[in-house]
Amino acid sequence: MAEFSSIGLALILGLVLALFLLRFFSRKNHKNLPNGSMGFPFVGETLSLLKPHSSNSMGTFLQERVSRYGKVFKSHLFGSPAIVSCDHELNMFILQNEERLFEASYPKAMHDILGKFSLLVISGDLHRKLRNFVVTFTTVSKSSPGFLNFAENLAISMLESWKGCKEIDFHKDIRKLTLSLMVKSVLSIEPEEPRALKILDDFRTYMKGFVSLPLNFPGSSYSKAVKARTRLASTMKGIINEREKEKVGLISGDFLDVILSKRGILTDGQIVSVALDILLGGYETTSTLVALIVYFLGHVPKAFQTLKEEHDAIRKSKQAGEPLDMEDYRKMDFTKNVIYESMRCGNVVKFLHRKAIQDVKYKEYFIPSGWKVIPVLSSPHLDPSLHESPLKFNPWRWKNQETRKTVMPFGGGPRLCPGAELAKVEIAFFLHHLVLNYRWKVKEDDFPVAYPYVEFRRGLLLEVEPAQEEFRK
Repeated sequence: MAEFSSIGLALILGLVLALFLLRFFSRKNHKNLPNGSMGFPFVGETLSLLKPHSSNSMGTFLQERVSRYGKVFKSHLFGSPAIVSCDHELNMFILQNEERLFEASYPKAMHDILGKFSLLVISGDLHRKLRNFVVTFTTVSKSSPGFLNFAENLAISMLESWKGCKEIDFHKDIRKLTLSLMVKSVLSIEPEEPRALKILDDFRTYMKGFVSLPLNFPGSSYSKAVKARTRLASTMKGIINEREKEKVGLISGDFLDVILSKRGILTDGQIVSVALDILLGGYETTSTLVALIVYFLGHVPKAFQTLKEEHDAIRKSKQAGEPLDMEDYRKMDFTKNVIYESMRCGNVVKFLHRKAIQDVKYKEYFIPSGWKVIPVLSSPHLDPSLHESPLKFNPWRWKNQETRKTVMPFGGGPRLCPGAELAKVEIAFFLHHLVLNYRWKVKEDDFPVAYPYVEFRRGLLLEVEPAQEEFRK
């Protein structure tokens, strides 16, 4: 018993010493550190930050600390002392000084899920090289009638499948649509193929573990996500091997063909990572944004009606069944405002992971080299000093060009989302057919929840009814 008592006492003393050292070194030589709390030893305040909350709110953790310490405060998050910024100007400063003062610094556990060549975790010349492939894909796709027509036809097919339905699982349906579009464009896999369904299932598992606690035991979300990523990579490698066996150059004309043509420049691991990054961005964030738009429109009838009138005018200017084109997209001003406002209110991406690579002085604040830096993108979106009635869904606020200067839904700097423009076109084409053919009601107890990735409490089950008897294409 005495031995066990000694061990227990040593453990307690060790914890006390660790806490003292943590607080000592976090303050040493840093007189102008922002105020804040470092939380518990080792764990810090990570669990509090990740506590689920409504995505169109800051959440209790940030609200309490901004109220107590101001928009910039210190903490201990993801295993590191951290500076948290809920200040729009500081956020812009951080993102615009990528690779000069700051660099991407995602937790190691996320590296295991993302892979070592993911655009989220790599930096420098390699990041620029791989990102250029993604930018090329999205730029070409946006101007490709084939891509846009396929996206539009997928939307029409999904909406036609609702005929006779009184209730639909919207978030599930839109995820299937966006992934079908991506696997067709990137890999030339048809939506009904078993491999497409397998990729969809693995991506859902992958996303659930994406921001989970790194508890690597059988059955944990993290463990399942790592295995799902391995399966996705294996599927990708299998498709690459099939292409190589055919040995006739560009066969499908998809994105995989393009990057395989650069085989001397990219390794197999890099090719797999770039393809998975495109699938992830085009699938998860796009589908979640469409779901948020549908959610907010379901609560603001005036916005729905204004949107419908815009698309009525576009449809009347075209022949029956004539597909949409980029000229139509340029007329969708209110549609774009709805997209921007849904991103501001819904916050698909809540915060980013960065690290100071040297000591940084910003205004009155000091940010020590090696500290994690967390720019919280959602906080300025909901800041009453920047937006009038910030919790109100108001697409008309975007008529004021100044609004664009206070919102960063796509990030910023050299890591600005490369697929932003393509996503907006896809969403606008989908909304065109949705508002012309259906009305819907959102369940009263359903709302978007930040985990911090966004899910709907009830999956966004919608009560739907046709807008008119004849389906309008």
